[in-house]
Amino acid sequence: MRMSKSIAVVGSVLALAAVGACSSATKAPFDAGICYSVVPAEPAEKGAETRFNVLARDVPQIESCAARLEQMRVQFLRLGGSNRDVIGAYQGQFIFLDRAGVWFGKTLEGTRYFALARTGDGRLAVPGAIERAPEAASDAPTVEMAPNP
Repeated sequence: MRMSKSIAVVGSVLALAAVGACSSATKAPFDAGICYSVVPAEPAEKGAETRFNVLARDVPQIESCAARLEQMRVQFLRLGGSNRDVIGAYQGQFIFLDRAGVWFGKTLEGTRYFALARTGDGRLAVPGAIERAPEAASDAPTVEMAPNP
């Protein structure tokens, strides 16, 4: 009986710790139509907070915000920057751009969902729109865009 009480106490402590961890996740602002560039707080800096910088206003959809973030990323790289990964936010969702494409997530630290893929020439496209050509004689993969219906 004593063992079951201690197991129950340990279980409740772990459950409370899990709930506390969920509440500390960084969430994006819900401002309608505003696209943010996000600068995460450095883990080494105590008291530092994640910064949300307004990148564009009156943005109609999350994909347009991702395009603005990609434009910002490319411009910084052309100026000599070295950061290839960019984080943004739009109406309560985070947008993550990296060399594979674009990912969306509800929190900064949480799960990310694949949204847009990079084509062979670096452009962004919906994953279903990319068709791979049959294996050619060359070793380089060929990527073609599906026709617009």
